[in-house]
Amino acid sequence: MRRSGPPGSAGDRHWRGSARLAVSCALLFCALSLLVDWDADTLTPLRALLWFTLSAAVCAVLLPQRVSAGPGWLAVRTPWRRRMVRTDGLMTVRQYDGVSSHLVLRDVHGNRLELDPRVLAANPLLWHELDTGVRRSVERGTLRQGAEVLERLGHRIDGEALQAVLRASGLS
Repeated sequence: MRRSGPPGSAGDRHWRGSARLAVSCALLFCALSLLVDWDADTLTPLRALLWFTLSAAVCAVLLPQRVSAGPGWLAVRTPWRRRMVRTDGLMTVRQYDGVSSHLVLRDVHGNRLELDPRVLAANPLLWHELDTGVRRSVERGTLRQGAEVLERLGHRIDGEALQAVLRASGLS
């Protein structure tokens, strides 16, 4: 299996499936809109270009962030930009709950990124890299705000992992 990051990095193991779903939805949207327009005898090259453009926009909106981590860093890549923080130099961590729960991480270098905590729960290697970096930040005294947020998240992730193991073994 090919990796997209540097050696020793961990990535979101569900990203390819989610990206494939986003592209499939965009292609289906494009095909159906072209088919409906063609059936109504209103399909012109300009309208076809419009449908292709809207389909590309649908793909860009649905495409998930690509999260990767390595020793001392965590990165989130979108179609437009890449953000990276030093996990061994974190300064603040905040979690915003609501319709779309997300974590906001800031490091001592002024870098900031946002990510969905469900990505960490679904990828133990990503969580391990973040947790290791957070422990270094606490040891160095740079993490001033948010250690309790990550501790709660860690307990939740560990609880979910424990439940999955118990279900797989038939004990639950």
